[in-house]
Amino acid sequence: MATGPGGNDRDELNRQYLPRYTLSNADALLAASERRSARVRRAVDGVLDLAYGDSPRQRLDIFPATHPGAPVLVFIHGGYWRATNITKSTYSHLAHPFVAAGATVVLPEYDLCPDVRIGDIVDQMRKALVWVHRNIKRYNGDPGAITVSGHSAGGHLTGMMVATDWRSYAGVTRQLVRASAPLSGLFDIRPHRLTDLQDDIRLSAASAKALSPMGLPAVSRGDALVAVGGEESDLFHWQSLQYAANLRAAGIRAEVMSTPKDNHFTITDRLGRSRDPLVRGILQLMG
Repeated sequence: MATGPGGNDRDELNRQYLPRYTLSNADALLAASERRSARVRRAVDGVLDLAYGDSPRQRLDIFPATHPGAPVLVFIHGGYWRATNITKSTYSHLAHPFVAAGATVVLPEYDLCPDVRIGDIVDQMRKALVWVHRNIKRYNGDPGAITVSGHSAGGHLTGMMVATDWRSYAGVTRQLVRASAPLSGLFDIRPHRLTDLQDDIRLSAASAKALSPMGLPAVSRGDALVAVGGEESDLFHWQSLQYAANLRAAGIRAEVMSTPKDNHFTITDRLGRSRDPLVRGILQLMG
């Protein structure tokens, strides 16, 4: 099985791909993000826990723009498809700069492995985006101006949204995703059949291949900003660089941004800062 640089060594793949193995303060960083987000939810008007699907976790939060016709940012949280301590509420803080800049922000939630499989989560995110496309006008958003972003496993899910044929899936425009901005994404998930995640995510060889955006054609043709923390592991950098190269080879404009001094968790702290280059890059992508 091809895993990219790093081969098939389980310990090395765990070290490269599972940041909690090498970062002792991950829980503290996530707790700080939760506190920032709680303050933003008190300060920025939002509509919370709207249902887009049937299960209790198939909910989303919306922070509407103040004027109609606004570009829409859908941000998908990470957590390796299984972490219960990372939710949509962890990242409400990004609503502050993006709503202030004139956008509508949507934060979807999803079911987790091992209760479901990764393919089920991909389908839930597709359902969430179709819901957004059909309903976002109520929240001052433009259904023709949806940018999808996400972090870590959310970056993987972002890539899967770019690879979705929306016309075949739901009878809507093929270009439902106008632009994408995956952060610290996992675009080839085949190595995780060999990491400690496998007990929960239960990937087969076939499902790992079918659910890896790295090997799928990009149906959505919009520009991409592929970001990775400057201090993340070699394989996270390889994933981002190779995915962006694949997009470019398909004729899609894709920029890679390595954010200085960031690890896998601190890169998302930037999303709450109006003047941060990552926020400005995503806003420029959104037009």
